[in-house]
Amino acid sequence: MEAARRRGPGSLAAAHPVGRIRTIPGHSIRGPWLMESSGLRDTGAMDLSNPTRQYRRVSILGSTGSIGTQALEVIAAAPDRFGVAGLSAGGRNLDLLARQAVAVRAPAVGVASATEADLERAVGQAADAAGVRGYAPELFAGDDAAAKVAAWPDADVVLNGITGSIGLEPTLAALAAGHLLALANKESLIAGGALVRAAAAPGQLVPVDSEHSAIAQALRGGTADEVDRLVLTASGGPFRGRTRAQLQHVTPAQAVAHPTWDMGRVISTNSASMVNKALEVIEAHLLFDIPLERIDVVVHPQSVIHSMVQFIDGSTLAQASPPDMRLPIALGIGWPFRVAGSARACDWTRTRSAEWTFEPLDEEAFPAIALAKRAAAEGGTRMAVYNAANEEAVEAFHRGAIGFPEIVDTVSAVVDEQRAREVSGGELTLDAVLEAERWARTSARARCGLMESPTPGGAAGTEGQKEEL
Repeated sequence: MEAARRRGPGSLAAAHPVGRIRTIPGHSIRGPWLMESSGLRDTGAMDLSNPTRQYRRVSILGSTGSIGTQALEVIAAAPDRFGVAGLSAGGRNLDLLARQAVAVRAPAVGVASATEADLERAVGQAADAAGVRGYAPELFAGDDAAAKVAAWPDADVVLNGITGSIGLEPTLAALAAGHLLALANKESLIAGGALVRAAAAPGQLVPVDSEHSAIAQALRGGTADEVDRLVLTASGGPFRGRTRAQLQHVTPAQAVAHPTWDMGRVISTNSASMVNKALEVIEAHLLFDIPLERIDVVVHPQSVIHSMVQFIDGSTLAQASPPDMRLPIALGIGWPFRVAGSARACDWTRTRSAEWTFEPLDEEAFPAIALAKRAAAEGGTRMAVYNAANEEAVEAFHRGAIGFPEIVDTVSAVVDEQRAREVSGGELTLDAVLEAERWARTSARARCGLMESPTPGGAAGTEGQKEEL
């Protein structure tokens, strides 16, 4: 392989100055969502009658994880719509990252927990194995590799599929670079809150979580003042119907055995504890400017209705599709246009309404949502503390240090401790968020009996780096 070219940290900023906003040209979506947005702004002429002409170059953060690998499937299936501008991953699956990069000829490749030499060697070996000559991407290595790929100037869209709040800085980098951000990394919005909202231009942020993608689609059917409530659906996870006492005896293997979705360890555990749904409630509040008291959660085990919007006239619009993340991924990177054949549709000739069930959430067994709503209402760094404490508690659970109910108990105790130390969540700056996270991780680990120092980004963040960053 030819010697891979490397770009110094200063040249990224020079090539794409902070504050410059590039939006996808040719359309204006009117609606109450996307960060107080009236939609993506018109910056040029384009034939809207043929969405296949909306070719976009996508940088994927977390390319070796679940979201990333499915995104590459979406892109491969629609070569007239998408190409790859950059890939980043953590390093545990370095060979997979290298094979991905060679397969799509990614112009930029980043890795968090390996050296540039390791990455160059892996890419060279993958290129040789594939019989590819002359492939010489820009290489980035280190903790800021994902942020550098996020700021890569040749991208139109950045898909942030990183796991954990370690995705915050890449999120901010993508926004500062002016790229459309397809956000699957909910933790960066949760921890960053108003910081991320302030960094995003109108129409720059598109949700990828299936629930928020569903809401975004349903919101096309009304205006901001016509929305009454948002209803997020939850599968209930593997422990639906169990009492708190019964949850005391569940195992990590049971916690990651999600009945509907195939996900990584952290998000599967978060789904089992309802922390994932709690984060999604706060994400919906931040994305769509709907007050927390007007966002509900209902358990829908079949995961066919992904979320609903209830309007003031009594009507409800719901988005339905078989559980398949390729659909919201395709819509996220192609917004506002749909991508034909991204996932299979419901077969309405065979569907029976009795097969779809809805039930209320057991808040006594699963208190995570109520806890998150209170923390979010207090503002500042409170949700950053909530999320960081949870990431450490999940790691402690998987190490056998605490029982399953103690995950949320630990989060509650750390949030209470921060509340006792100050009147509010504190001023929200990037430094304040990072410091609050460090404090929360240390406190959570001490409470769980894990006395070694937390790693940067936390236990879940480390997994995110290695598995899905």
